[in-house]
This record gives sequence, structure tokens and C-alpha cells, in this order.
Amino acid sequence: MGGLVETGRSALRSALERVGRGWGRVQEGRPLSSDLLESDDAYLVVFDAPGVRGEDVDVTFLDHTVEVSLERFRDFYDGHDLVFPGRGVSLSGSVDLPRDADVTPEGANATLTRNGTLHVEIPKRGESSDVDVVEEDD
Repeated sequence: MGGLVETGRSALRSALERVGRGWGRVQEGRPLSSDLLESDDAYLVVFDAPGVRGEDVDVTFLDHTVEVSLERFRDFYDGHDLVFPGRGVSLSGSVDLPRDADVTPEGANATLTRNGTLHVEIPKRGESSDVDVVEEDD
């Protein structure tokens, strides 16, 4: 009877591992959740990035699109074996800024917060100019 129970546990563990790896691939295929916010002087893109370290994040700004890719690693816990590897480790996402956004990549910054979000701030161009008002001649 003990061999049958052990075989059942082994089969269950194997099935959970396959399901978990499949779920991780599904998660990796989905874009990261994000919000796009705007202030008078910048755009702010907030991505969900739980379990990531700063050195494992790549942020690119190209043609009004903020692209993020990240790698996260699973921590090992003493006395525990991984049964269900359900979290994706290679994640990415992108956000398009409005086409009429007048932005500059100079001065852009990215901050990885302790609560697992990545804040990417892209400043608007500081070169605002007043519009001259011209009166027509009579």
C-alpha cells in the first residue's frame, strides 16, 4: 500500500509541476499590467513588477513607446521543495504615449518601488513658449 501512495504522490507532484510550468508560460505571454498617468510636466507609466531587482529590469523608450522587460528569480527556501512553479520569470510590457505627446528621453527615470511597482517618468519638453498675439491692421 505504501508504494501505491508514493506512486500517487509522485504522479500528483509531476502533474502539478507541468500545470505550474504551463501557467508560468501563459503569464510570460501576457503583457505586464500598467497605468499611464499625465501631469503638467511629465508622463508616468506604472508597471506591476513584483519580485524583481533593479539590475534585472530593462527600460527602453523609442518612438513614443515605453518598453519594459524584466527577469525575476525564484527564491529557495530551506526545507521546502518547489511543487507548483506558477510564476513567470521573463515578463515584459509596453505602453504607447499619445501620438501628440511632446516628450524627451533626456531626464527620464525609472524607480523600482518596495511594493513591487516600476515607475517610469518621461518629462515633457520644457521649451514652452508664449504665443504672440498679432492685431490685424485696419
